[in-house]
Amino acid sequence: MKSFLSLSRAMALGLLRDRAAVFFMLIFPLMFLAMFGALFDSDSTPRAEVVQIGNVKVFDAMPDSQRSALRGVLKIEKTGGSAAARRDALAQVRKGDVDAAVFQGDGKAVELRYSAADSASAGNVRAVVNSVLQQANQAATGQPPAYRLATKQVEDESVKPIQFLTPGLLSWAVAMGGVFGSALNLVSWRKKRILRRLWLSPVTAGSVVGARVGVNLALAFAQTAIFIGLATLPMYGLRLTGHWWLSLPLVACGTLAFMSMGLLIGSWAKTEEAANGLAQLIVLPMAFLSGSFFPLEIAPAWVRTVSDFLPLTHLAEAMQSVMTRGESWGAALPVMGGLLLFAAVVTLIASRFFRWDDA
Repeated sequence: MKSFLSLSRAMALGLLRDRAAVFFMLIFPLMFLAMFGALFDSDSTPRAEVVQIGNVKVFDAMPDSQRSALRGVLKIEKTGGSAAARRDALAQVRKGDVDAAVFQGDGKAVELRYSAADSASAGNVRAVVNSVLQQANQAATGQPPAYRLATKQVEDESVKPIQFLTPGLLSWAVAMGGVFGSALNLVSWRKKRILRRLWLSPVTAGSVVGARVGVNLALAFAQTAIFIGLATLPMYGLRLTGHWWLSLPLVACGTLAFMSMGLLIGSWAKTEEAANGLAQLIVLPMAFLSGSFFPLEIAPAWVRTVSDFLPLTHLAEAMQSVMTRGESWGAALPVMGGLLLFAAVVTLIASRFFRWDDA
């Protein structure tokens, strides 16, 4: 026990003194959470900006109640109806200063001009203006609509993007800590011949491995506490569900799985530069392919197929299930078992490459 505690203390101090390691394993992922949480703090439809050129009967005759309801999705700025005003309005649309220009055409036609450069904004403004015209046509007929669409989201109405960002980015941070921490530490200790001294000393291999695992688990739990603490601040508004604490055993199993990958890299690589390059080559693509940064529903089919074989995909999905979707052991246990099996297999492979020194 004394050797285990001494090794744990030495490894922890070595990690804390390495400012680059602390930055990339803890502060760097937190920067993504803070940045994405601020950028996507609302999942509402962006408001379209439209220039109304001259008089447009549909918009001018719009009741105050309807105009007030549209303010959240449509901002209308009325200008004069001269040819110069029309040219200026269309120029603003071309430059992207506004989303569209609308004016009264021949007869009862309402002309809408938009730019195809931003397809999302163009589709949004077309849908809103078309809705206004449909309501005007309905009011002109004096007949109530035959059918109405009632919509409601399946999640709580307070759901924000932070509910999806926190589990994914935390899983990525756990992967970073597990892979980089074990890989770089192993190569560094082998180059400094610390591993050889430990091999020749009365310290058991179990103490060395246990200390390394303990330090990584402590780092992972610290990451979890800091991530949850930051995300639950009022400015972000993360809401945890009843079984969120299952994220702790998931983090532990994920740490062991990614430590095994770091052990394989550290056993094979001969220099810290090579270990860092291999770790980057594995972790960064896996982060994007696993859906930690964005959902994979819009990704090509081959990307979703590849993601099914990545441990980070399953860890991120299970973390989201227990932290924000209200699921329980049924979502966590299969993933925990799969991560532990993955850790055992990769560790077994890494043991074939492991060496105490470079001699």
